[in-house]
Amino acid sequence: MTLTLAPMEGVVDVHMRDILTRIGGFDLCVSEFVRVSNHVLPASVYHQYCPELKSGGKTAAGVPVHVQLMGGDPSLLAENAAFVAELGAPGIDINFGCPAKTVNRNDAGATLLQWPHRLNDIVSAVRRAVPAAIPVSAKMRLGFMDKSLYMENAQAIQSGGAMKLTVHARTKLEGYKAPAHWEYLAPLRESLTIPLVANGEIWTRQDYEACKKISGCTHFMVGRGAIARPSLALEIAGLEQAPFHWAHVQKWLVYYRDLIRVMDHDTREAGRLKQWIKLLARSYDEATDLFTEIRRLKTPDEICAALTIPV
Repeated sequence: MTLTLAPMEGVVDVHMRDILTRIGGFDLCVSEFVRVSNHVLPASVYHQYCPELKSGGKTAAGVPVHVQLMGGDPSLLAENAAFVAELGAPGIDINFGCPAKTVNRNDAGATLLQWPHRLNDIVSAVRRAVPAAIPVSAKMRLGFMDKSLYMENAQAIQSGGAMKLTVHARTKLEGYKAPAHWEYLAPLRESLTIPLVANGEIWTRQDYEACKKISGCTHFMVGRGAIARPSLALEIAGLEQAPFHWAHVQKWLVYYRDLIRVMDHDTREAGRLKQWIKLLARSYDEATDLFTEIRRLKTPDEICAALTIPV
């Protein structure tokens, strides 16, 4: 079994990857998507999205970080993939799942799921451009407006040379609304010769067990669940039997505040802390109360002052 930390724009950045991989249980991370639209991006952009490139492509805890690219032009994606491989990326992932309207209006993300041949063209071009030792993978949803092409899309990605496929078990139209349709993953897994990674609506160990039973998958990706329940990866790995106590989570919040000081912008830092606390409210009543208390605060120090950590 392998567990991957999902890419989440504006949420799972270098700092969140640092924290969640230090906590443990993850085998791999994927960076936030890097939008490729009209040229080969400079190294500074890739270092912004994936600072781990400067340290062997791994988090401080030693977990590899693959760089995710997103766009609709095969040759341009191939050129960027070759460049980021030179920068030291341990793997390249291609985004065919982002449901954002602004992304889809610009020929990227989930909109490409309407044309399986385009998925094949993109994956093939990237695979040819990247050294054989560097894995190329892709992430997709079950479809754009419906699920009619989910099998064809997966086969197109595999035949293009992807060594692994992650499937978020919802369509673009379904967004992030529950449920995730794990039942579609079993026939996909059976039809593919490459590993299939299950993704979507895994919030607890029980969700993981249900997804595993329904899909038959042995590889999983979690995103929001791991942020709402920082012990989730350890629980899935069998290294923790229950969620962390709230006092333990609060200590990680303080550590996160220290990490994000590099932003050097109180509003942004406060926003990131509020974002995490709001997600934690999914698992902790204490976080709900805390968010109510801090929602109008302006600085990260004020927010941390509201934490009550036993000595």
